[in-house]
Amino acid sequence: MIFNYPKISQNLIIDLPPRVRDIVERRFGLKNGQRETLEAIGQDYGITRERVRQIEENGFSKIKPRLAKMENIFQYFIKEIKENGDLKKEDILLPYLGRKRFNVHIYFLLTLGERFERFNEDEDLYSLWTIDKSSLDKEEKVIDGLVEKLAEVNRPMLFDEIVDDFGEEIKEETKIILNPKIILSYIEVTKKIEQGPHGLYGLTEWPEITPRGIKDRAYLVFKKVNKPLHFSQVAEWINNLGYNPESRQALPQTVHNELIKDPRFVLVGRGMYALKEWGYEPGLVKDIIAKILQENKKPITRDEIVEQVSQQRLVKKNTIILNLSDKKYFVKTEEGKYTLK
Repeated sequence: MIFNYPKISQNLIIDLPPRVRDIVERRFGLKNGQRETLEAIGQDYGITRERVRQIEENGFSKIKPRLAKMENIFQYFIKEIKENGDLKKEDILLPYLGRKRFNVHIYFLLTLGERFERFNEDEDLYSLWTIDKSSLDKEEKVIDGLVEKLAEVNRPMLFDEIVDDFGEEIKEETKIILNPKIILSYIEVTKKIEQGPHGLYGLTEWPEITPRGIKDRAYLVFKKVNKPLHFSQVAEWINNLGYNPESRQALPQTVHNELIKDPRFVLVGRGMYALKEWGYEPGLVKDIIAKILQENKKPITRDEIVEQVSQQRLVKKNTIILNLSDKKYFVKTEEGKYTLK
């Protein structure tokens, strides 16, 4: 539903004294879309910020008797917020109600409406608007439940997965009426759960959700591509996907230096890396051969060794054979098989 919000705002302030009207317009950005602080306006008028606030309140007292004519607008706002669990993140609510162009006018009207209360951003929540303060307690219970369950599965999930896997369980545990729209609204407003670069939701501290540094961004690349990559390819993927902040380019050598120090990554070939969680073991080719022989507990053929090492390392067959011929570590039996020395 779209109203002529600029016209509505102007009708509310049109009869205010010039200075009062100017202060209200500047405080809410009703003219140029930029809200100004009490301090900045006070400096222009040569008055204190407290005096600016008093003038603003005086303007509100003259506007409020006119709000009865705005009831249809306020009911529309209430309906939308109620459908989202009685609260909504501010930077999502304003453009939704005003289709982006009228954010300042929506903010102005919400401030005037008696049913609406704004909460500033803090360490746990983003700035939000609510029509019922008790919704904050509900949001906290639901989010705490989701955080616990995400920690148990220990992987990012699609939103639909979260709803399907946890929605009914959280609803039963908290005794709170929930639907996907409300769950999403609660997730949007919390800082404990975020949506990562791949569109999945997870705990904010997870590298897949909030990557910090080249190593985490490289990890995101491997999770997306799902195969071993040369470090130069990793740098290229990071740059093409826009994972680096402020459009800075990831340099191949920097990526190589970071990957080789991080235990999440295994060097599996000449400049080639893979994720350890995929089953790749760290170490040199001879270390892999030694581990294979140790696990087999009996001599095995050269071809068997080559096949098993090839599952762990992207190297040529001759490289494996050359390492296997090192008599300081490996012995060839009379049957032509190999074992540890």
